[in-house]
Amino acid sequence: MLKYVERKGTDCFKWDGLREMFGADDLLPLWVADMDFRVDENILDAMRRYIDTGVAGYYKVPDSYYDAFINWEKTEHGYEVNREWIRFTPGVVSGFNMALQVLTEPGDAVIICTPVYYPFTNAINNNGRVLVTSELQRTDGRYYIDFEDFEQKIIDNNVKAFIFCSPHNPVSRVWSEGEIRRLLAICWRHEVAVISDEIHHDLLFSGYTHVPTLSVAGEGDRVIMLTAASKTFNIAGLQNSFAVIPDSGLREKWDAFVEGIRMSHGNAMGYIAAEAAYTYGKPWLEEVRDVIAGNFEYIKETFAEKLPGVILTPLEGTYLAWADFGTYLSEDELQKFMQDRCGLAFDYGSWFGGDRSGTCIRINLATSRENIEKMTDRITKALL
Repeated sequence: MLKYVERKGTDCFKWDGLREMFGADDLLPLWVADMDFRVDENILDAMRRYIDTGVAGYYKVPDSYYDAFINWEKTEHGYEVNREWIRFTPGVVSGFNMALQVLTEPGDAVIICTPVYYPFTNAINNNGRVLVTSELQRTDGRYYIDFEDFEQKIIDNNVKAFIFCSPHNPVSRVWSEGEIRRLLAICWRHEVAVISDEIHHDLLFSGYTHVPTLSVAGEGDRVIMLTAASKTFNIAGLQNSFAVIPDSGLREKWDAFVEGIRMSHGNAMGYIAAEAAYTYGKPWLEEVRDVIAGNFEYIKETFAEKLPGVILTPLEGTYLAWADFGTYLSEDELQKFMQDRCGLAFDYGSWFGGDRSGTCIRINLATSRENIEKMTDRITKALL
């Protein structure tokens, strides 16, 4: 049975990093994408068995680790990954920073679709690339790609790479095969490489199906897919992620880059936890998805009844709700209201880019119903 863990005082960044991030310790944290649920016992047992050997030396990654990932992708997403395509990264964020180094040169333009996970912007700026944005369009609360704008921005800025978020964080879109094909067609027309962040691809709701970008692209296309067990199974602190690179030329460039920074392998616990997660973790994941879906429905029903002006984006994928409070609060008022009046900590829309995100908040749904109820109660009482 899924168990909620009280994480305050455990050196948890989500709970114990509040002062550093928000200037206050007494906020209810619903921000960083980190679950408050106890990890699946199968994962913990696998880690305990390794600890019980009494040794923490150099680790030889077993074939069973790769087999577990390959089987998961085939079973859950209908896509068969070849063993030779798989490379290690400490995390997906590390992965797309590394991929930018492999696929582009300093001064090259890189495009993203905003609002989007803000480490994309940081990666482009920190690596000396030029940031280009194409804003998603919202209709009836749901977000769509503006394909015409996307292509024109590529042409106008001589874009060399696209960082794709699938499913999309923060607006929860699970892209259709048709949308992905259209995006890739534009990229191939203009020789744009694709870095596809698919870390949330196991967190799907309402009958939506994730389409791996590589299942649409050809084996020789310039695509690097990044994913991990970390978000799915709440093991991000163990730093173990996958880069999947079908194109042999890209793999050679990746391997040469990695050789230069000596970052080709991770720590034993990361491998052990990921293998156990992919082998035994599906029942735990199904429980988590039920809790997340229930938390979203509670927010949806509460806001519909008490704050009907809130625009809540449908939950298709991820465990992150995206809510626009523009009917009630201006961008300048939003963070102060949520922190000072409500005692809440969120990721704020302005962090994600886009001209129309400033009155939005991103809500972490992977917590207890009690915390979700506290959040909605505080907001509704403060606004009514």
